[in-house]
Amino acid sequence: MTASDLQSLFVTHLVRYNSGDRRRWRLIVGDVRVYSLATHAHCNWAVTPSGSASEVDAVERLADRLREDHPIITAG
Repeated sequence: MTASDLQSLFVTHLVRYNSGDRRRWRLIVGDVRVYSLATHAHCNWAVTPSGSASEVDAVERLADRLREDHPIITAG
């Protein structure tokens, strides 16, 4: 899975289970940062959501779930 695939997965889940549209959620999630496996062996990605407290909470809860299924991704 690539960073852009993961971002799309975030947006799809957030639109499905929360109100709002794809564009708004894409802005809230922001870019998926990919880190080196040498320094981040268990999970090499992170997001820094921005938005209201409830929007950020929704993204962070989803990130916790997605890390279980997709801990390692590639850039792109």
